Amino acid sequence: MVQGRSGPEQFDHQRNAPEGDVYEWFQRGVKLLKDGSPAAAAAILARAADAEPESRSIREALARAQFNSRRYQDAADSFRRIVSANPTEDYAYFGLGMALWRTGDMEAAHQHLAMAVAMRPDLRDYVSALKQVRATLRARQA
Repeated sequence: MVQGRSGPEQFDHQRNAPEGDVYEWFQRGVKLLKDGSPAAAAAILARAADAEPESRSIREALARAQFNSRRYQDAADSFRRIVSANPTEDYAYFGLGMALWRTGDMEAAHQHLAMAVAMRPDLRDYVSALKQVRATLRARQA
């Protein structure tokens, strides 16, 4: 057993994977994320995503954990996979735009945030992020 920040975590040393099934990994990862341990959450959620690569729920939780642990390029890649699989996921566009913003790719961030706002203009966080990216782009052009 390994003592982690959120308590003991058991590992199957033969497979070098956490004990339990993919759903249990997902549940533990989401709890770790909620409890403020995004790096630990990202590690276990990456295992879950490897086992179930088409799961949108796992991929979204992984992307959020990567973003919150400041792994912005990894988060962008994860959000991009969600957008590619389902182009109607407004939150994935928002997350992708936010991650790209953090990597410094303002033009791409603008494109994805604008898509999120077009899909959900009622969400204040989306609109605010888009306005900030636009202001940054204008300032860079001046």
